[in-house]
Amino acid sequence: MSGNNFPPQHQYHQPGQRSEMNPLPIDEDSSWIPSGKLKGKTALITGGDSGIGRAVSLLFAREGADIGILYYSEHEDAREVKYKVEQYGRKCILISGDIGDENFCRESVTLVVQHLGRLDILVNNAGEQHVREKISDIHYQDLDRIFRTNLYSMFFAVSAALPYLESGSSIINTTSITAYEGNPALLDYSTTKGAIAAFTRSLSLSLSDKNIRVNCVAPGPIWTPLIPSSFPEEKVSQFGSNTPMKRAGQPYEVAPCYLFLACNQDSSYISGQTLHPNGGQIVNS
Repeated sequence: MSGNNFPPQHQYHQPGQRSEMNPLPIDEDSSWIPSGKLKGKTALITGGDSGIGRAVSLLFAREGADIGILYYSEHEDAREVKYKVEQYGRKCILISGDIGDENFCRESVTLVVQHLGRLDILVNNAGEQHVREKISDIHYQDLDRIFRTNLYSMFFAVSAALPYLESGSSIINTTSITAYEGNPALLDYSTTKGAIAAFTRSLSLSLSDKNIRVNCVAPGPIWTPLIPSSFPEEKVSQFGSNTPMKRAGQPYEVAPCYLFLACNQDSSYISGQTLHPNGGQIVNS
């Protein structure tokens, strides 16, 4: 599908509902042949109910991992993912709440370990964005909210998870192409994503003596519920058409980046790095 084939559409609530998108995102590669890369592992994925997080949850489950999903309020989307994970023979726990709340993050990590027995992989993926045309449109409450959701939550989740992560564990953070290219209408969002890249590099150095790898993924334009819930209809209809590949990516095309970074056999000598699934755009990493 080319980027300019999306019908004009807009959702008036964030982070958006998958079921309201036209067309629905493609979350799985039907030709994927699982090989047990994550057999016996447990992953906690924030924002695992939709978009990139949903695709990562399903791919990890197909590769043998039990899944803990933190999500905000999209209960129908979350239940669909849980059903699919269990169809693959894996366990799944759903926890709804605000990841910008430190107590929620701490309690959620404890629940995941209690229900699933361990924690090996932490994927800090959930985020929010709001289109604002100029810096004067961004108020303190806006900054506080987006930094809590996109950045503070990663500090909270990592701090809560560290007592359970052992040698060989992996932490994967979702940044964005906007951290490298910038975006004039997403000034606060882009700033948080740049901070996530720096956080990833610094945390990787901090945890190297524990043999806990920390990396991040910087997606370009990916067809997720966040897109129609953020941008006006005319922008959505052209979404992704400005990439070298002339189209938006699908969540299933990004998920293997997370699998590669989660698998200690595949990426045991990689930490502090960023993968760029962005449709061919060259960025300085």
